[in-house]
Amino acid sequence: MTDTHREHPNYMAIFWWLLALTILEVGVIYLPIAKTAIAILLVGMALTKAALVGLYFMHLRFERVTLSLIAITPLVICVFLVLMLTPDLTAVVHKTETTTAPAEAHH
Repeated sequence: MTDTHREHPNYMAIFWWLLALTILEVGVIYLPIAKTAIAILLVGMALTKAALVGLYFMHLRFERVTLSLIAITPLVICVFLVLMLTPDLTAVVHKTETTTAPAEAHH
């Protein structure tokens, strides 16, 4: 049996990248920008961290394409569901006015 990946990844370099991304995530929270932009940045950094962990610590980088597709499928489904449900967030809520009962007369 041949070893398909002879070079071992530099795990310390991956650790430092993960640490830097975590520090950046904490810093992004305090940026004076729109909350939507903060959310997009946080999701992007979280996906980057998840990819680094999956590729190097779970050794998906050295696996076949089929296994990678299986790992990516839930992400694609999640993005699809978010995009399909986003229009519901802007739906108009119609509130009906409620009339208050007149106060009882004191005798």
